[in-house]
Amino acid sequence: MQYVPYLLAGISVGGQYALIAIGYTMVYGILRLINFAHGDIFMAAGLMMIYLANPLTLWLAVPLVILFTAVLGFAVERAAYKPLRDAPRMSVMISAIGVSYLVQNVALYVTGGLAKTYPSLPWISDTITILGATTKRVTVITPVLTVVLIVGLVILIKKTKIGMAMRAVSRDFETSRLMGIKINTVISVTFLIGSLLAAVGSLLYFANYTAIVPTSGAMPGLKAFVAAVFGGIGSIPGAVIGAFLIGLSENIIKSGGSSWTTFSDAFTFVLLIIILAVKPTGLFGEKQTDKV
Repeated sequence: MQYVPYLLAGISVGGQYALIAIGYTMVYGILRLINFAHGDIFMAAGLMMIYLANPLTLWLAVPLVILFTAVLGFAVERAAYKPLRDAPRMSVMISAIGVSYLVQNVALYVTGGLAKTYPSLPWISDTITILGATTKRVTVITPVLTVVLIVGLVILIKKTKIGMAMRAVSRDFETSRLMGIKINTVISVTFLIGSLLAAVGSLLYFANYTAIVPTSGAMPGLKAFVAAVFGGIGSIPGAVIGAFLIGLSENIIKSGGSSWTTFSDAFTFVLLIIILAVKPTGLFGEKQTDKV
């Protein structure tokens, strides 16, 4: 029974990583771009909640945070990535890194570099007991909500016109453009969806880890990226499975005591090195072939 809290925490944080990882994998699937600013958008969603929760009721602040985060993701794509659509990939990557530092520095200016405390969310932050283990209700809500959102996303991709366009663009960017698909619209929708899921992930994540600083998005963002690579970047199911495996693994390591907790973060990156060495495309990734 002593491992129950760690298993619950692992499933919960795995779901939160999954919501962030989907943003990485969707953008990469279409643009072949690692959006390094994605973790910082996740952090910005947490700060928005802090500053909106005081003047507004929480039930009004939550949908506004999700909306504003989606708009932020859209604005980042239009300002930093759209002008570089036909530029070398290295230029786009440098732009992504620049946006990441820009968001962090804006957050540093707004917060003064001080840690901000995330507001307690009614019902979600309440304490419950499961199999003799005490935990927050968010631990139980996270995996359920994650599955619901992923099912909705899969339906969107498989059954709607914009989803078909996203699949077409991910397969062949140039041919899709020649066939009349509005590439810019597809890419903007992809960033909107990824940012929206990151906002939901931030609500769940910061309900547990309540202190936010400008770099709070760095480690969750990196772990979500590792999850996406682990599952096969570009594959949504792979990103989700990778995220849950990483969440469970790091919490099982923490169950070994304080001496093992030190290595919980390091394990994630050791896992990344092993996966890249053994199966560079990830568990569900497709082998890429270069056209000549």
